[in-house]
Amino acid sequence: MATAGDKLYPNLLKPLKVGNITLKNRVLMGSMHTGMEEESDGFKNMAAYFAARARGGVGLIVTGGFAPNRAGWAMPFSEKLSTKKEAKKHQKITEAVHAEGGLICMQILHTGRYGYHPFVVSSSAIKSPITPFKPRALSSRGVLKSIKDYVHCASMAKEAGYDGVEVMGSEGYFIHQFISEHVNQRSDEWGGSFENRIRMALEIVRQTRAVVGPDFILIFRLSMLDLLEKGSTWEEVVQLAKALEEAGVSIINTGIGWHEARIPTIATMVPRACFTWVTAKLRSEVSVPLITSNRINTPEVAEAVLARGDADMISMARPFLADPEFVNKAVEGRGDEINTCIGCNQACLDHVFSRKRSSCLVNPQACHELDLIYEKKMQTKRVAVIGAGPAGLACATVAAECGHQVTLFETSNEIGGQFNIAKQIPGKEEFFETIRYFSRRLEVLNVGVNLGKRVDLETIQAGNFDEVVIATGVLPREPGIPGQEHAKVLTYLDVLRDKKEVGGRVAVIGAGGIGFDVCEFLSHDGDESSVDVKAFLSKWGIDPENEVRGGVVGIKANTLKPVREITLLQRKTTRLGAGLGKTTGWIHRASLKTKKIAMVSGAQYNKIDDKGLHYTLDGESHVLAVDTIVLCTGQVPLRDLHAELENNGISSHLIGGADVAAELDAKRAINQGSRLAASL
Repeated sequence: MATAGDKLYPNLLKPLKVGNITLKNRVLMGSMHTGMEEESDGFKNMAAYFAARARGGVGLIVTGGFAPNRAGWAMPFSEKLSTKKEAKKHQKITEAVHAEGGLICMQILHTGRYGYHPFVVSSSAIKSPITPFKPRALSSRGVLKSIKDYVHCASMAKEAGYDGVEVMGSEGYFIHQFISEHVNQRSDEWGGSFENRIRMALEIVRQTRAVVGPDFILIFRLSMLDLLEKGSTWEEVVQLAKALEEAGVSIINTGIGWHEARIPTIATMVPRACFTWVTAKLRSEVSVPLITSNRINTPEVAEAVLARGDADMISMARPFLADPEFVNKAVEGRGDEINTCIGCNQACLDHVFSRKRSSCLVNPQACHELDLIYEKKMQTKRVAVIGAGPAGLACATVAAECGHQVTLFETSNEIGGQFNIAKQIPGKEEFFETIRYFSRRLEVLNVGVNLGKRVDLETIQAGNFDEVVIATGVLPREPGIPGQEHAKVLTYLDVLRDKKEVGGRVAVIGAGGIGFDVCEFLSHDGDESSVDVKAFLSKWGIDPENEVRGGVVGIKANTLKPVREITLLQRKTTRLGAGLGKTTGWIHRASLKTKKIAMVSGAQYNKIDDKGLHYTLDGESHVLAVDTIVLCTGQVPLRDLHAELENNGISSHLIGGADVAAELDAKRAINQGSRLAASL
């Protein structure tokens, strides 16, 4: 029977034959480490997590990576699969997914020199620039043992009930370290010529296929664009793809870049579907289906990619953190109800690299399916939520989902709060999607929305509410600099919200996330690289035809002339942007560097006057002659109403910035608002 989604997304929802197995649609939940793998109850939690995505309609799931041996650990005592005892633990996952009618593959991931432990091995003893330990070069015997371990790992995965495995051969991990001369400096049968360097990958596939049989899905994640000067040529990519097909892969997945490459590939400032053209280029060279990936986050984008023939299947990882019901909503024609991944990395990758369990900024239930449950309450309440920023929106919608009668108040004429500021920053356009999602969610859940309404004591008293939630946000903090009332001084709200005029020479005081955002906004020069693929490739020095080695050799990055002369200052002596996201901070710093923004740390602000900003650095006095000074010096909670209510005997809950004003932390705000609502 045809569904609404069949008309909207005919290619995305079409079945796909992979080897001897037919998938119900062209959607792959891509591999993503979550941190649950290393927890004591990790397999129980992972079972619930993957089951929710299977129930949500995804065609095929790939787990986070599991090592084939101890040398392949991501970190000491991380999970591997090499014994029957370990396989038994995995049965919790496979049984849960199969019970929901889903299919699941396990990713085999040997980290090689990317491992955070002293036992790392690689093709050659060349240390990675992003990890602390120098690897030991494997002997020829060690290589053969590693191949055997991969094959055994795959057989254990089959015993555990998996429908297949994905062999991770890209992103700079172990197999990739053999394929690429960037790391492989060997002169034996596993190094030197390209034929020798790909032997390991091919032997793993050949031997695995021989052991697991024809009905087991075998995915190989192939790097199609290395983004390194000593990466593969396109001819080598094609050669390996054809050899992999002959060796027995069911389907080939697209890998883009190395973790150590200084080019962003999945962050929010990367345009949607930025690299699908690379997959498209390979499609005519092989007969097996191809999966494309990276920054595909809506069914519309996915459908367009398939419709123009770039790939046979779409891999999305983080979008399934944001919304486990992604596919079901697409099938039912409810694409406007999808909670869209904004590519922020804040609660997913940043957590993993900080050794914490992943979640999702826009969906705190992700990876917390067993401890954050939204269920109908036996006793419904009248709930007032004051403030329609991230915290208030999360609280109002979750409370309504739990069956409460919710009224949402907002002083301004639109919902979104600080999201309305963030969405204006070049590279953060995805925040439009979050506001769209919440707007639609309020409609679906029949939340009463009162815009342009300043709430006072009388409003709350008249409403006879059972619960009152204060989510009124923050105000900019005044830094206490003599002369800060000068006409040339603006706050970040003056600039981003009120669009006050800013001169050609600017000092931005405060180098947290807001300071960086203001610099990005004020230096915007017609750069459309976050929404236009060609502009992005040009900005970062990537060959749009992928005809040069690694896709980057000889390609000069094209940066536009900055429209303002900007200096970014902070009091701290640490590196500017040290507190930015663990996996995206370097991108923000690189972006400002290309726009020639001066950065000063350790500044002591003396005064502001007609001459500009007076400050002391290393004991020397300086005057920065500027037209405008923008204060990005933190925030203070806006909670006057809370105090008034308390003084009149009305208890209320504080959430978001009104509770803790910390760098406009939307991740914490949404999580706090959601958890409070679930507990009411």
